[in-house]
Amino acid sequence: MGYRNLQECVADLERHGMLVRVPTPLDPRLEVGAVQRRVYRAGGPVLLFTNPVGCGFPLLANLFGTLERTRFIFRDTLADIRRLVALKLDPLSLFKHPLDAVHAPFAALHLLPRTTSAAPVLECRTALSSLPQIVSWPKDGGAFITLPQVYTESPARPGFGKSNLGMYRVQLSGNSYEPDRQAGLHYQIHRGIGAHHAEAIERGEPLRVNVFVGGPPSMTVAAVMPLPEGIPELSFAGLLGGHRIPMTRLPGHLPVSAEADFCICGVVDPGKTLPEGPFGDHLGYYSLAHEFPFIRVEAVYHRRDAIWPFTTVGRPPQEDTSFGAFIHELTGPLIPSVVAGVKEVHAVDAAGVHPLLLAMASERYVPYAHERHPQELLTIANAILGQGQLSLAKYLFIAAQEDAPGLHTHDIPAFLGHCLERVDWHADLHFQTATTIDTLDYSGDGLNQGSKVVVACAGPVRRTLATEAPAGLELPACFGPVSVCLPGVLAIQGPKSGQGRGECDAAIEEFCRFYGERAGFEGFPLLVICDDSGFTAATLNNLLWVAFTRSNPATDIYGINAETRGRHWGCRGALVIDARVKPFHAPVLEDDPAVERKIDELGKKGGPLEGLV
Repeated sequence: MGYRNLQECVADLERHGMLVRVPTPLDPRLEVGAVQRRVYRAGGPVLLFTNPVGCGFPLLANLFGTLERTRFIFRDTLADIRRLVALKLDPLSLFKHPLDAVHAPFAALHLLPRTTSAAPVLECRTALSSLPQIVSWPKDGGAFITLPQVYTESPARPGFGKSNLGMYRVQLSGNSYEPDRQAGLHYQIHRGIGAHHAEAIERGEPLRVNVFVGGPPSMTVAAVMPLPEGIPELSFAGLLGGHRIPMTRLPGHLPVSAEADFCICGVVDPGKTLPEGPFGDHLGYYSLAHEFPFIRVEAVYHRRDAIWPFTTVGRPPQEDTSFGAFIHELTGPLIPSVVAGVKEVHAVDAAGVHPLLLAMASERYVPYAHERHPQELLTIANAILGQGQLSLAKYLFIAAQEDAPGLHTHDIPAFLGHCLERVDWHADLHFQTATTIDTLDYSGDGLNQGSKVVVACAGPVRRTLATEAPAGLELPACFGPVSVCLPGVLAIQGPKSGQGRGECDAAIEEFCRFYGERAGFEGFPLLVICDDSGFTAATLNNLLWVAFTRSNPATDIYGINAETRGRHWGCRGALVIDARVKPFHAPVLEDDPAVERKIDELGKKGGPLEGLV
């Protein structure tokens, strides 16, 4: 049986040596987040800060910090979930392996929440300003809840069946919010709460919102699960938690998660917004201040033994990387059943998830043809880009499984090498030049606005990829040095960008013209123009982060010997991605030097954080 609340989970992890108490006084502003990030990077334990400065509640960090620990937390239910997934994929398995499947119906009984009058979360009341005021990064606009569970129901069809539980960040203080009365509510495009908010606006009525913090760990995971529309996250939380989620009723309010540690009750008034942010986000930059809805807070509740869980959001890998790995374990086998022809899909965490998507799929349209080229792959690519949050992908590389049956998208160097050996830049680039992209991505034309490109690869090897920089390479003025990132991928340092939003850059166009009549990049079909070629080439993660978070396909992809046929753009030489920081990009996240020095001192031999940081 899974944990019914966070207190059971904490006690069990401590018994198994997976949790460390931190009695050292540390400030919720910057210091606890700095410690959490270091411990996460080291693969360290769960942290329970028992004496945070100026805070009346203990703080819990790094709960899902490793995939192994996340599996341990849900060890009682993973087998049942895998059985149900297998039945979804192959109902005949019920007959092939009846003893394995017999438990699946019992697990399904946990899908429906239950109503209870026993609700520890309602034991105490407090104010927003008395909640932990955690600030993770120096330029954050205020304190944020970093692991919220935001619960709404359809105003037109209220009830559990049309409910949504999502992890949408909630700003507790700062900006122009009225203290203790207003909290920012930032949700990105293509999120379930958006449909409920749209219904409320159409009806001209406030949208009721409850924000839960803590409670059963399964609720936190359910809030980030990319479930199909119409499947309540509370059902998944019950399945993963191994018990029906207890909900209690409050007159005039939405149902409340009875075992949550905290609950903020309020309403979102139709049409009203306030500036929210900035906030350090998972692309590795600050998402800037923009107008977003806000919650008019009516009540704040907490249990007597409440614990405040938190995380840090920043450049991957962070704790949400482990979330993503766990979610892929659970849902990855279902992807081929959702999009016909797809074998696997990988949203690349190191590139910020949405900027880069890799896929393997079938190419069967003309199996008798002497020359294979992408056809079915393009149909499948369009289907992928029409699926839930996969629709936010900015770069989609898709390859034919028939060309390499043993290739997998999670072997990123091998997959990119396979594509670069086969791609025909003249024919295999397919753009959407004005569309929606991730709300947190500032490389495009504006908030939520940018472009996409599909790179489809099928057929025989076209070229041999080089592994050493060309000897005697001639470079235009202000370009260089160069560094090899991967076979076939060259990072070239360029001049500082002065590019305007939605514009192309004359310096990069001149770079491409410079090589129009010159040889120089044989074996390097992909060139990445960047601010620091040594940094970009130092690690695979650096390459993925720089190349795909700092470029907008429609304006930042160039090519040597480029041409347009009809409306189709391509190039006969190397493809060039301008991945320099542009003047309109959001600032990169950076640690506070004074805080880092303090943590260094606390972590020295004999210090209170020795062995942790």
